[in-house]
Amino acid sequence: MSGNQATRIVSFDMDGTLTGGRFTELVWGEGIPMLYAQSRGLPLAEAREQVFSAYAAVGDKRTEWYDIKYWFSRFDLGEGWQGLLESYRHEICVFSEVRRVLDMLSHEYSLIVTSNASRESVHIELGTTALRPYFTEVFSATSDFGQVKKTPQVYLRVCEMVDIEPEQMAHVGDHRAFDHDVPRELGIKAFYLDRTGMESGESVLQDLGQFVERVRLPG
Repeated sequence: MSGNQATRIVSFDMDGTLTGGRFTELVWGEGIPMLYAQSRGLPLAEAREQVFSAYAAVGDKRTEWYDIKYWFSRFDLGEGWQGLLESYRHEICVFSEVRRVLDMLSHEYSLIVTSNASRESVHIELGTTALRPYFTEVFSATSDFGQVKKTPQVYLRVCEMVDIEPEQMAHVGDHRAFDHDVPRELGIKAFYLDRTGMESGESVLQDLGQFVERVRLPG
């Protein structure tokens, strides 16, 4: 297929792209250790050490690492995982330009989310921020495809499920490899979002306002 096909679908990463804040960090680094400490009668420091050791033993190359339901079962914490996510939802924030960008692009393209985060996390982030209505589809690499990172197979499955060729998709995210290099290899019009401003290049953006300009360019 030609690389000049018109863009039909615009895909966004979630954490660090649309949303910021300490939500994910606090759920895993504070919330679960606190529940573990309470359930075992341990000091928080000791509980955190045991929990982090268990995280490391599983490792981020396995889908279980991203699955809060797995960890609640593993640590015998009951069924309250959703309550834990809810308790930290106030930590979720939306980057300042996001709503303006989604308003503009949603009139021209179908918008989707393609994230590494679990579906549970994505659901609460989109619900808390009221961003869900902008998106026709939401995909989680871990929950929907059993992949720990956004691989070529994930992007190809997403394209298949929304019935487009890779060249008809644009994607943006804040991970150089998973949001830029991998989709670019498939012909997706992908952009690396570097909010620090430390990197530069034709496909590097400092904010999503620049994405609007780039995604509208032909080719």
